Amino acid sequence: MGFVLIVVMLDAASYSAIETLRDSRRLEVRAFRPDDRADFLSAVDRIGALSRYRRFFTVKHGFTERERAFFLNLDFDKHVALVALMEEAERRVIVGGGRYVVVQQSRAEVAFVVLDQYQRQGIAPILLRHLAGIARAAGLLELIAEVLPENIPMLKVFEKSGFRMTVTPEPGVAHVTLQLN
Repeated sequence: MGFVLIVVMLDAASYSAIETLRDSRRLEVRAFRPDDRADFLSAVDRIGALSRYRRFFTVKHGFTERERAFFLNLDFDKHVALVALMEEAERRVIVGGGRYVVVQQSRAEVAFVVLDQYQRQGIAPILLRHLAGIARAAGLLELIAEVLPENIPMLKVFEKSGFRMTVTPEPGVAHVTLQLN
C-alpha cells in the first residue's frame, strides 16, 4: 500500500489558531501584527524580573530603539513571531509570545516568554508546537535555543516537546537543539 504526501504551506504572517488550556480557558495563537505594537510593549512591561532575566540573560528595564525595531519589525520569512492572547477584564491581551529567527539555511533560533501569572499553564509548549509547524513548513530542520541552566521550566518545555533534543552545556548557558524531522 502506498502513501500520499500532502504539503501544506502555512502563511506565517496570517497564522491563527485557537487552543484550549488545561483549565479549559481558550487561548488564541496568532501571528504578531503591526497593530499589536502597543499591546506587545504593555505585555513586556508586565514581565517579572526573573522572567526577564531568564529570557534576556540580563535584568532588562526596557528596549533600545534598535531592540524595539528587532522585536516589532518582522518579515515572516526569516523572522517569525507568534503571540498568545487571552481574555483579561473583557479584553484580549497578549500573555506570551514566541519567535524564531533563521540563523542558517535550515536552522532557526527560537525564544519564548510568558507573563508570570500565565506561566505553568501550557502556553510555552503550545507556542513551541505552532512555531515548529511553521518552521517545518518553511523547510527548517532544527530549532536552537540558548537557555540559562537554572531555567528548568524552559528546559522541560523543550524536553517534553516530542522533538529529538540535544543539550550542549557550557558555563552559564545550555545550547538546546530540537530536530524537526
